[in-house]
Amino acid sequence: MTLPTSSRSHAGHSVAHLMQLVLLACLPGLSALVFFFGWGVLINVVWLSLWALAFEAAALYLRKKPIGQHLGDYSALLTAVLLALALPPTAPWWLGLCGIAFAIIVAKQCYGGLGHNLFNPAMVGYAVLLVAFPAPMTRWLLPSGAGAALPSFSDSIALFFGGEPYLGIDTYIGATLLDSVAQHHGAQTIHEFRASSPLAGDFAALGWEWANTGFLLGGVFLLQRRVIGWHIPVAFLGALSLCAALTWSGGSSASFGSPVMHLFSGATMLGAFFIATDPVTAATTPRGRLLYGALIGALVFVLRVFSHYPDGVAFAVLLGNLAAPSIDLYTQPRKA
Repeated sequence: MTLPTSSRSHAGHSVAHLMQLVLLACLPGLSALVFFFGWGVLINVVWLSLWALAFEAAALYLRKKPIGQHLGDYSALLTAVLLALALPPTAPWWLGLCGIAFAIIVAKQCYGGLGHNLFNPAMVGYAVLLVAFPAPMTRWLLPSGAGAALPSFSDSIALFFGGEPYLGIDTYIGATLLDSVAQHHGAQTIHEFRASSPLAGDFAALGWEWANTGFLLGGVFLLQRRVIGWHIPVAFLGALSLCAALTWSGGSSASFGSPVMHLFSGATMLGAFFIATDPVTAATTPRGRLLYGALIGALVFVLRVFSHYPDGVAFAVLLGNLAAPSIDLYTQPRKA
């Protein structure tokens, strides 16, 4: 999420203050990811944050812009955190470095900096990594509680800087629940799959259900503080739920998963409250925000079910960014 900088303020608050609130709202979901997937999540956050500030400062210096003022708005730091939260905990050091470099330099600064970018920088970085490096981007640890121990902090550091999984790690590297549901579609009922898979949690994906709950709580906090509006997240989650409900057949082998499973798996809540609500790249009219959110929610479901990508939030958001100017054009209030 980023905020426009035409006045360097929003709803009576400075951009820096709003960015700090968004970062604070990320903490419940971040904590759940660290608990269920290990230290690699936190290592990614710290590593990308340092490089985001460095790349932002270098780009501002070359553009002859005031470095301190722009670094102080926390937008680069937020881009780093959002990208880091989307990376696998097994990501090597160079993977995040490539992603944050592309996000800050190409997707943000080359367009003129905060408030001028056409696409969400964090999702651009993620999409580039997923297309260019699919193997390390789809290598996830089994979550805590799935029958394997998570690596210690020292082992996580060794994995991070080693570039390849050291001996023993790949004995508990697995796909996400969304991957597995797609792979087993037509062969097992959802109930059979949930009974046999270590990735299934209490009501969605093990670990992810609590991470999504954390991001949902953070999103409610942002709504309560009026940092974001309700239109986009409600339309996003509503459209995703409707698509899942229309294809839900009580857990038969033809089902693509229940609405609850889709809502609390993958990056759903992170996407709905923290990414799709970016006011720079989202639609701006009230009706437009509803259409924009619904479009992204429907695209997330379509990409999860019919594409080779396990989640689809990043590509759905980028397609929504592309459609946002047209949505605004055709949803402008009519003059009396």
